[in-house]
Amino acid sequence: MASLGWFELPAETQWGAIRKLAPTANIFAVSIKRDVLMQTTLNRFCWILTAAFLLAAAWTGIAKAQSESDEYYELMRVFVDTFEEIDKNYVNEVDKRRLVEAAVRGMLAELDPYSNYIGPNDIDVFTESISQEFGGVGIRVNYDRQRRAIEVMTPLPGSPAYEAGIHSGDFIVEIDGKPVKDFELDQELETAVELLRGKPGEEVELGYLRGESKDIARVKLKRDIIQLETVLGYSYDDTGKWDLMLDDEQKIGYIRLTQFTKRSPAEVREALKNLRKDGMKGLILDLRTNPGGLLQAAVDISDMFIEEGVIVSTEGRNSPSRTWSAKRFGTFTGFPMAVLINNYSASASEIVSACLQDHDRAVVIGERSWGKGSVQDVIDLEGGKSALKLTTASYHRPSGKNIHRFPNSKEDDEWGVMPNDGFVIDFTPQETLEYQRDRRERDVLGRTEEYQSSFVDRQLEVAREYLEKQLVEDTSGADGAEEKKAAEENNPPAANDQEKKAAFRWPLIPMGWRGRAA
Repeated sequence: MASLGWFELPAETQWGAIRKLAPTANIFAVSIKRDVLMQTTLNRFCWILTAAFLLAAAWTGIAKAQSESDEYYELMRVFVDTFEEIDKNYVNEVDKRRLVEAAVRGMLAELDPYSNYIGPNDIDVFTESISQEFGGVGIRVNYDRQRRAIEVMTPLPGSPAYEAGIHSGDFIVEIDGKPVKDFELDQELETAVELLRGKPGEEVELGYLRGESKDIARVKLKRDIIQLETVLGYSYDDTGKWDLMLDDEQKIGYIRLTQFTKRSPAEVREALKNLRKDGMKGLILDLRTNPGGLLQAAVDISDMFIEEGVIVSTEGRNSPSRTWSAKRFGTFTGFPMAVLINNYSASASEIVSACLQDHDRAVVIGERSWGKGSVQDVIDLEGGKSALKLTTASYHRPSGKNIHRFPNSKEDDEWGVMPNDGFVIDFTPQETLEYQRDRRERDVLGRTEEYQSSFVDRQLEVAREYLEKQLVEDTSGADGAEEKKAAEENNPPAANDQEKKAAFRWPLIPMGWRGRAA
């Protein structure tokens, strides 16, 4: 039988033992008994106090939750009462769904410019803008009000329209026998796009005019899955593909990224592999007028150029803080980089340019970026029939500098991504218009005549000059290293035992695979 310790015995047992052991020490015993009773009373008081505290805390929490619930109920009651009054008593009959959607958009408008509601009529267009994929014939079109026809801006490489011989400058006047001039007023372009798109494998007939001819030519096109490229070059080559080598002599590559979609990282990686095979020595990454896109795409593309360190971090009120860091595997190094941005480079474009700038991986050239440092989550509503695009977090660049331009931000405040010192190249408004016009013309595929441009892209030229200078410096450094290596080979130093063992154990592997001459 296990014996109990003194302090494990009940207080009365302790008192009895003391009386037996010390009958003459009554005063001492009384004192001890008083202390024991006081301790017991104190313990009970502490338990009562703790219980009271916990009860008060619980009651406060319940009261607070009840208060919040009451406030929520009262606010929703205002909304419901207003909705009912409008529905019953407004002078004209109202569309209930339009009222609710207007109310939702009104709430989101109070938050920020980037939170939005995507209704059932817009959800397909929104999804396609993210995936850059749809069923269609593969042409970029615009509506010509003067001719009341759909103008073909350019066919897309390898698309059904391109294979069928549709040219830029053709005017579509019929789609499946329906004259474009009979389309609903101010809805001509939307109607045409809706008719041109459809399930892959299904046919659509186009009637079009070419040049000065007044005879309508007709062609049947079989729709296919159209994947819009987000990685483009500076101009097309003779085969109708993008030429990603801007300067064949200096081996300067050029990647123009128009958006950040799910496929963008794979497209960028494939482009880099092809450029490496062609002997690329320097790279220009053009992010001008790139509005952004998926956060993960920006992270993956940034990770292709840096071996370690923070890429970006996010922090929100009810979303956990998260940091993305670079991994060494699969990194493209060994060549200088320049990143082009302008006032319309935003969001994911700013993540990439800020990351490469903060890690000294690239020099940023051009204009101050837009200044969007917030992250939006797309939340499905009505089982996916509609969606809520809600700002849930802000992102931070590796250096900790602020990117987001708040409504009250001034020009001299810290926001956006600034080009590196000495590389701010601001376009005039006229230059911006000429740049956009020149870019549209260069994006046209299948021209009958070669495009001649007089526009000088100062931002691109500065990037090219920077890389050429870096390549000259790298070559000079490599020449010096070669001379030093030759001198060491002619007069080799005496190797000690450890060096001999190392040389024997490890074969000499040239470092060219890392992209640098040594």
